[in-house]
Amino acid sequence: MSEASTAEKMNFQTEVKQLLHLMIHSLYSNREIFLRELISNASDACDKLRFEALDKAELFEGDGELRIRVDYDESAATVTVSDNGIGMSRDEVITNLGTIAKSGTREFFSQLTGDQKKDANLIGQFGVGFYSAFIVADKVSVNTRRAGLAADQGVRWTCSMGEDAAGEYTIESIDKAGRGTEITLHLREDARDLVNGWQLRQLIRKYSDHIIQPILMKKEAWDEEAKAQVKGDEDETVNQANALWTRPRNEITDEEYKAFYKHVGHDFAEPLAWVHAKVEGRHEYTQLLYVPENAPFDLWDRNARHGIKLYVKRVFIMDDAEKLLPTYLRFVRGVVDSADLPLNVSREILQESKDIDTIRAGCTKKVLGMLEDMATNAAEKYATFWQAFGNVLKEGVGEDFANKDKIAGLLRFASTEADTPDQTVSLADYIGRMKAGQEKIYFVTAESFNAAKNSPHLEVFRKKGIEVLLLSDRVDEWVIGYLNEFDGKPLQSVAKGGLDLGGLEDEEEKKAAEQMADEFKALVERFKTSLGERVKDVRVTNRLTDSPACLVTDDQDMGMNLARILKAAGQSAPESKPILEINPEHPVVRRLADEQTHFDDWATVLYDQALLAEGGTLDDPATFVKQVNGLMLAMQH
Repeated sequence: MSEASTAEKMNFQTEVKQLLHLMIHSLYSNREIFLRELISNASDACDKLRFEALDKAELFEGDGELRIRVDYDESAATVTVSDNGIGMSRDEVITNLGTIAKSGTREFFSQLTGDQKKDANLIGQFGVGFYSAFIVADKVSVNTRRAGLAADQGVRWTCSMGEDAAGEYTIESIDKAGRGTEITLHLREDARDLVNGWQLRQLIRKYSDHIIQPILMKKEAWDEEAKAQVKGDEDETVNQANALWTRPRNEITDEEYKAFYKHVGHDFAEPLAWVHAKVEGRHEYTQLLYVPENAPFDLWDRNARHGIKLYVKRVFIMDDAEKLLPTYLRFVRGVVDSADLPLNVSREILQESKDIDTIRAGCTKKVLGMLEDMATNAAEKYATFWQAFGNVLKEGVGEDFANKDKIAGLLRFASTEADTPDQTVSLADYIGRMKAGQEKIYFVTAESFNAAKNSPHLEVFRKKGIEVLLLSDRVDEWVIGYLNEFDGKPLQSVAKGGLDLGGLEDEEEKKAAEQMADEFKALVERFKTSLGERVKDVRVTNRLTDSPACLVTDDQDMGMNLARILKAAGQSAPESKPILEINPEHPVVRRLADEQTHFDDWATVLYDQALLAEGGTLDDPATFVKQVNGLMLAMQH
């Protein structure tokens, strides 16, 4: 290789500087992963070349044997990882090594705490890839040429890193005869024990044995005179170099499955669970799918590329083949290898393919089955899953009609049974605890757990010991809109419609309610006149025991919490007026039956209090305060 231009200095993106600093200071205890990450990237580069060469065979440049090489130089204290894959152009080097092109990156870094252990876990969710080199190296150089470009269009990227992360790198043009990428790590003093053939082989077999391409190293033999292992001229393949998912399950150890997950998921942590199956029949394909332990940092970016790797007859086709799983399962990682799809399949073809529809349905069924098994037989693991991915799984109730009942059975909620924000109650648990005569699954929605727990609508339910689900995640309003019943039991909001407890209310209670309605008929009319257009109706209620009043919506109207969520998101919500229910047993309400002077103020204050208890906001807080103050003064006279 000869120099072809003067090196140009360039600045790292701010987020890269932060990541490099973390590599050095937070991840040294996990230093071994640098080799796994670099080999994984090399494997991806080989996969991408094989895919692009399906249409452009000339990209192979007469060398179709894809391979990865690991070498070391003891005297120079370097380790080199190279591949003859797709390589990079100058622009790609700047994009891939100088910036982090991931949406939500800035928000991710704002979560970092400075605690090395916690931050290391967060970085694992983000994925470190190439930058893991700086865990062990104080200088890294990259020589690369993209397949199809001329030899003089090679690129060299170099960065030196001291104790404090630098903010720049150099880039220059070079002559590079072979396509692909060569990464040389100049190891720091405290990492030079890694410049050892035996040590590198152990790491390859531990972390990268499953890589499809052969990983080559020079054979070593014992030199009696030097009393050391000495490299020869012949190559040997260090890894098994076969597709792990093509092997029979009984021949694959749990450790091998976990190692493969870390490769395909680019994750530090081990997976929570996995499923490996070969489907035969009209459509033949193999699936190896994993559920991670931690949520990736961009989980809530629905536009981000998520999904699994697609292979056809063991040939890599594409990353993040999102059509192979529905969006609500975007946390799943793994591979699907089809025997039926054409090798030149594109994303456009995936959208139209009936074969893909079949694979998608089969993969969805397997993942949901895996989650059902975890929920039944590994409750602690499922609790971990739910904390990380529960709100994403909830999206499936509205997105996947065919599997709605299965997904509903996997949902977990907080409830009045425990009065804690922990979402541990399944709908089956709830039904199993229903009281004799109870026909409905009751729930309340609110903007926060405390607002749900303290909702006045729960008062009669607490009095009677009836469990109510406490829904406070924004997605819950979406879920309830599609989930009308479960196992034959309808779901009923305690804040919508008239309260009908069915068999939970005896005849005496019903008669007493009717008598109260008659007794307070005149007061109800006064409230209607006073509040006018602010309410749809006013009525006496039996759902309150401690509060003087509450607001409810008609069965057919949009709930107040959902309306607030839509407005906060900048969307229009249909205008609907609430119904004010008054508690005839409350002293304030009873007093109002004889109130003459300040009735309108009392009626407005009770309405506004009920609105605040619902999590609503007042149109005119100053007037509310003035009215309350006026009523307090009036009570002193």
